[in-house]
Amino acid sequence: MQQGIVKFFNDAKGYGFIKDTASGKEYFVHVSGLVEEIRENDEVTFELQEGKKGLNAVNVKLA
Repeated sequence: MQQGIVKFFNDAKGYGFIKDTASGKEYFVHVSGLVEEIRENDEVTFELQEGKKGLNAVNVKLA
């Protein structure tokens, strides 16, 4: 599991971005990859999965 902070999340469109606290990289997250609801600035844990345009955050939970 990796840890990060939700930089942006749009409830209406169902997607956002999570910044990995260890690497500083940002990963796309889609509402289908959420386990719990998230908001901007939430601390979360997540896993990475290859998507159509690179790595996506999945199994996203509040830390």
